[in-house]
Amino acid sequence: MQTTERTARRTTPLVVAALVTVGLGGALAVVAALTQGSAAAYGALVGTVIAVGVFAFGAFAVDGVSKLMPVASLLVALLTYTFQVLLMALVFVAVNRSGLLDSTLDRVWLGGAIILGALTWSFVQIWATSTARIPVFDEPAERPVNTASNTADEAHAHATEGGAR
Repeated sequence: MQTTERTARRTTPLVVAALVTVGLGGALAVVAALTQGSAAAYGALVGTVIAVGVFAFGAFAVDGVSKLMPVASLLVALLTYTFQVLLMALVFVAVNRSGLLDSTLDRVWLGGAIILGALTWSFVQIWATSTARIPVFDEPAERPVNTASNTADEAHAHATEGGAR
């Protein structure tokens, strides 16, 4: 298996989580538009964008760090979670101060979309990660045909490993 294939598979659960969350948020916006009107639809769309933005920031940051420095990934995950909570609070304060709530955005649909987006992202990411086939080791390369020089190299390698036959 090539490194590029393994790397592509590692990011797939995050992309799947993002796509499913965006799709479900879009469906929620359609339901909101049909039942409550444009303010509800805009609230559902903005809530979906907020949820996907915050979760994507955290998930892709932790995934990037885990590829570069796996030892630091837990620390970065904890810090990222803290930043996600702060970012969500700042976004809520900004939306509340902008005057868009209750005139352009329905706060119930906005909150519902954020909650649905958070739950969807979490469940889909857990499912996609647990079902992904991610190898934990590289497969050994094929050995060349034995020649006199290869036999001497193998004997030396075998002796250095401590296993004489």
